Amino acid sequence: MNIWLAVFLGGGLGSMARFGVTRVLLAMDIRGIYPWATLLSNMLATAILAWAVLRWQDQLQGRDALKAFIAVGFCGGFSTFSTFSYENFLLLRSGLVTHAMANVVLSALAGIALFYLLARSS
Repeated sequence: MNIWLAVFLGGGLGSMARFGVTRVLLAMDIRGIYPWATLLSNMLATAILAWAVLRWQDQLQGRDALKAFIAVGFCGGFSTFSTFSYENFLLLRSGLVTHAMANVVLSALAGIALFYLLARSS
C-alpha cells in the first residue's frame, strides 16, 4: 500500500475514534470544566503509539505503510494537540489558570509516564 494512502486512511480512522471518545463521554454525561475527552484520546493514542513502537519495531521491518498507518495516521488523527491547546486557551480566558496548568502538567506527565511504563513492560 502507498504510504500516503496509509496515512490518509489511518488519520480518518483515528479522527473517527477521537470523535467517538467524545460522544461516549458525553453520552455518559461526563462533562464539566476539565477536558476529559481530550485527555483520554491523547492517552489512548499514546498507549497505541508506545505499543506499536516498542513491541512492533523489530517485527515491522520493511512494513513502512503499516507503520505510517498506525503511528502517523491513526495516532495522529486520534490524538489532538490543537484541541488540547484550544481547551487550555479557553480555561485561561475564563480565569481558570490553575485548571489550565494542571491540564498541561497532567497531560504531559501522564503521557510520558504511560510510555515509560509500557517500555518497561516490554
